[in-house]
Amino acid sequence: MEGNDLGKTSTGINPTVAGLLSYLLGFVTGIIFLVIEKENRFVRFHAMQSTLTFGFLFVINIVLHFIPFFGWFLVPILGIVSLIVWILLMVKAYKGEYYKLPIVGDMAEQKL
Repeated sequence: MEGNDLGKTSTGINPTVAGLLSYLLGFVTGIIFLVIEKENRFVRFHAMQSTLTFGFLFVINIVLHFIPFFGWFLVPILGIVSLIVWILLMVKAYKGEYYKLPIVGDMAEQKL
């Protein structure tokens, strides 16, 4: 399912825009859209994927800060990977695609 056949949202926001906004502030906007969007599966999927993905990356980032040298080396790499994933997911959602990340995408789909 892509583009125009994504249905209506309970928020009145275009589904592709709501999907993009689910990623805007990482897990924070993911949680917000999970709470406010009751109907649209597309938006809820992207909100759940955002919550799981960026929640996990946030926790990993905190853990890496406590690991001397090796962790400190990995923090900037994790930041670059997170930025790339963030942009990719926002673009895919805005295009109206159900883009699933490996593992996390399946988890998000199961939790709906």
